[in-house]
Amino acid sequence: MKLDKKIVKRRTDFMAAEGIVFKTGVAVGEDVTLAGLKAENDAVVIATGATVARDLPIKNRNLEGIHFAMQFLHRNTKSLLDSELADGEYISAKDKNVVVIGGGDTGNDCIGTSVRHGAKSVTNFELLPQPPNERARDNPWPQWPRIYRVDYGHSEVKQHMGKDPREFCVMSEEFVDDGSGKVKGINTIRVEWTKSATGGWDMKKVDGSQQFFPAELVLLSMGFLGPEDRVLGDEIEKDARKNIKTPPGKYHTNVEGVFAAGDCRRGQSLIVWGINEGRQSAREVDLYLEKSTSLPVTGGIVKRTAQEIFGRGLAGEVSIQVTAAAN
Repeated sequence: MKLDKKIVKRRTDFMAAEGIVFKTGVAVGEDVTLAGLKAENDAVVIATGATVARDLPIKNRNLEGIHFAMQFLHRNTKSLLDSELADGEYISAKDKNVVVIGGGDTGNDCIGTSVRHGAKSVTNFELLPQPPNERARDNPWPQWPRIYRVDYGHSEVKQHMGKDPREFCVMSEEFVDDGSGKVKGINTIRVEWTKSATGGWDMKKVDGSQQFFPAELVLLSMGFLGPEDRVLGDEIEKDARKNIKTPPGKYHTNVEGVFAAGDCRRGQSLIVWGINEGRQSAREVDLYLEKSTSLPVTGGIVKRTAQEIFGRGLAGEVSIQVTAAAN
């Protein structure tokens, strides 16, 4: 989404020059099957991502104007590349009140794209509370810092519309019909979070906090549930989260000669994990085909002393998770 497509094209051109054949416009599970691919090839790597979006099955979900975030983003990017949006083959946010439900990178891209379309207003619902500006005591290093961040989409809304688009602790209760089958807004209620006796978090609705938000376009950006079943069929074993199951630290599936890498194996994650998984699955395929490999191991635990790392006379040993190699 954020990467200039000329850079993507340059990379795919390199790969094509090396002999890789790209077959586009192919629906795996429909035009070709996994069994067919396996019969024609010595090894198959499944790297489909985790594209089944989490839905919001509340009242009036079927109204026109409610879309999954990736439908909105994919159609926008395709129309932009095909015709600079001249073909009209995209979901337009122009002059509409837009509500994006869910945060993360995908939600932020929906926010930024809506602003650039010329949306009338953009609001972003977050079910959780606003994160603190600094690390909380229960979020120590080296955990990922769960702090308040301002991304490009939030900045653009604030610049054009005067305020950050995010509304925290908001639960959507029902979509509202305009009388013609189109969405005109969302009825919501505020929630509050309290820590339970066991250390977990409990959510409860706040009485009297109901609020209506106008919206002619609603974009659902609440994460993903796993890879599509039509690609995998019943042959590939899945784990409890519906991702492709592989042995710990390995990339081969329960089917001989079939491997998996990326979000379809580990669940939705960051691009650096995708890079690492691609490299490691390639290494395992090389081992499978050639019985040896010169490809590097790019993941694992490296143990160093604190003194070696920081050089300040500290004692003890530190374990660092290596996620990707630089070469």
